Amino acid sequence: MLEDDFTYVTRKALKGCGLTLANAARQAGLAELEIVAFSQGKFSASTARRLAPVLGLNPEALAKHDRYLPKPQTLPSIHRLDLAFGADRVNAWLIWTDDALILFDTGYLASSCQAALAALGTALPDSIFITHAHPDHTGGIPSLLAQGKRPYGCNLENAQPMNPGDTRCCGSLRIHACDLSGHANPALGFQIEGLPCPVLITGDALFAGSIGGCATPALYRHALLRLKAVLSPLPDSTLLLPGHGPATTLGEERQSNPFL
Repeated sequence: MLEDDFTYVTRKALKGCGLTLANAARQAGLAELEIVAFSQGKFSASTARRLAPVLGLNPEALAKHDRYLPKPQTLPSIHRLDLAFGADRVNAWLIWTDDALILFDTGYLASSCQAALAALGTALPDSIFITHAHPDHTGGIPSLLAQGKRPYGCNLENAQPMNPGDTRCCGSLRIHACDLSGHANPALGFQIEGLPCPVLITGDALFAGSIGGCATPALYRHALLRLKAVLSPLPDSTLLLPGHGPATTLGEERQSNPFL
């Protein structure tokens, strides 16, 4: 299932645009009660199409959001670690090739990431990369540090420094860091070269059908600008691995993510 349904998309866009429900309804020419019902889960494609332009969203993508689910993605070298985060879930991603074992993010609980790795029968990863410092992505770091595994990250305590524009080689793979700040500051995305298709680890900057929430309208605008800068040069075939929710492709998101 998606990390965010259409109600979360609407609330994130309202906050990002600095609009109240009443203001959005007035600009869309809709009754406020209609917008309230939509934001609380009563889906209407016609309401979505009228509301989307006010929020700067793709009207057709929002109008179909209640039915959107990306196609399942299978690549033998990529393993999703679906980890507990309170009542929710968070992803860590393991890239497993003949000459490299690479982990992206570590989950929320100190032990859950290592337990998931053990269940897969893997050794400790050769390299660890952290997208951003929020605790649901960094909780497993102390247990990995205790075993001599120091991650790469940007402005992150106990991490080897890695900044946008930096590249690290891991076996036959090249890991290139890019700036995906906005939801978190700083925040990195990781482009991976050397797999059968282009891959981008997005952290919480982008989910299937949504983006990570931003604290202020200025950060929201910044997040959208960073996504445009990073995604624009990439082909539709790019596999996107988000911090929450299912994997997707850039082609699907260009069609079905209201924020794109």
